[in-house]
Amino acid sequence: MISKPDKNKLRAKRHRRIRGKISGTAERPRLSIFRSNKNIYAQLIDDVEGVTLASASTNDKAITAEGSKIEQAAQVGKALAEAASKKNIKTVVFDRSGYLYHGRVAALAEAARENGLEF
Repeated sequence: MISKPDKNKLRAKRHRRIRGKISGTAERPRLSIFRSNKNIYAQLIDDVEGVTLASASTNDKAITAEGSKIEQAAQVGKALAEAASKKNIKTVVFDRSGYLYHGRVAALAEAARENGLEF
């Protein structure tokens, strides 16, 4: 019997490989994304101290549940960029967490760039 590979295990493997190469600091935190079937989460992480500096997700009250998931992801990117600007964070290291740079991940990243984050 042919068995299909577990997509989430493969994604986690790619994520570990990416994380071996990138890391965030207080001056340039890591913008990490997690995408579930219903929601998308993004956070700015200082890996040196091990703390989250800012975060946004589709579960936040500021993000409307109307529209497509891509539109919601763009709202999350905008909200995260605004939270980062309040903390004087301008440049970040983008961590796509093993997901393809397509669809919701790309929409979040483009919205964050349009609203002031540089990566």
